Amino acid sequence: MTYKIPLFDINFDDHETRAVVKTIESKWLSMGPRCIELEKKFCEMFSSPYSLTTSNCTASLHLALAALGISEGDEVIVPSLTFVATVNSVIYVGATPVFADITSFEDLCIDPSDIERKITSKTKAIIVMHFAGFPCNMNKIMEIAKKNKIKIIEDACHGPLSEYNGKKLGTFGEVGCFSFFSNKNISTGEGGMVITDSEELYNKMKLLRSHGMTTMSYQRAAGHATSYDVIDFGYNYRMDDIRASIGIVQLEKLHGDLIKRAQIRKLYEKYLAENEQIIIPFQNNTYFVSNYIFPIVLRDSDSNKRDYIRNKLHDAGIQTSIHYPAVHHFTAYIKYSISLPKTDYVTDNEITLPMYSKLTESEIHYICDRLNEK
Repeated sequence: MTYKIPLFDINFDDHETRAVVKTIESKWLSMGPRCIELEKKFCEMFSSPYSLTTSNCTASLHLALAALGISEGDEVIVPSLTFVATVNSVIYVGATPVFADITSFEDLCIDPSDIERKITSKTKAIIVMHFAGFPCNMNKIMEIAKKNKIKIIEDACHGPLSEYNGKKLGTFGEVGCFSFFSNKNISTGEGGMVITDSEELYNKMKLLRSHGMTTMSYQRAAGHATSYDVIDFGYNYRMDDIRASIGIVQLEKLHGDLIKRAQIRKLYEKYLAENEQIIIPFQNNTYFVSNYIFPIVLRDSDSNKRDYIRNKLHDAGIQTSIHYPAVHHFTAYIKYSISLPKTDYVTDNEITLPMYSKLTESEIHYICDRLNEK
């Protein structure tokens, strides 16, 4: 079905096309100069000394955990209200995921108090996910981590350029991980990035990113090396230059795109202000954020009512989604499942409305009118 108003729309134009054509004409398509350029621009944008392009954010999370030495017997505290990749990465290194609840229906990020309750002698790391691009309570979480000597990994796939207390998300923990999936704020189809302040972690992740090889093809082709050794059992988590060339253009557009998204959020808040059956999470936020998605939570509801409303919006030509089915309910995670009452309510009663910079006020008004009728 072609929706009158889709859930998202990529912010592409001729600039991305020309960048790809230029890369193809260069005859270097795999990881090379465009990846290096994208990494440099990311470092500058995030005031981070080290960054690495990756094949996707899942790879970024896996590299972060592996470089930190998280392994079998360790526990990693994670949210359940997230895409499953956040948690899968813990399984990849043989560690045990420990699920924590969200803060509230108004704040869908991981709850620092529940993090603190879940810490044991086996806890070695916490993965925070900045939901919709809104920051977790990093002051409290960093305080907990420091007190207990626990590492922090930020899943910032929703939050490029989002801020908290004057710092960009992804720069608080040991490693920040980003996604360039097709529906993200920065879109390259597939792709990701890791950033870190640690030269040691950077070197470990760089080595693991490409089979544990000491030099890359581009270095050898450029005459900077003639051979290589394999000194660790790594992975193929490389980005290619075609995607990197798109990413470079997307970075240039990012801030302007986020300004428009902030304006769209304000319009949603305006037209839904009188609807007492809806909670709009993060309304008290005062920081600059990416507004990756626009979630609402239904009051006094259940999954049947939520699905009924989604179907009515569907019939009106409005595409919606759910962010997210709770990970601890998936079949693969049954043995790790625990009671998370706030997460359970939200996963049954959340609706994600369209959010992208090309949305017009009339389209937002139309969405809200249909929603207010329900």
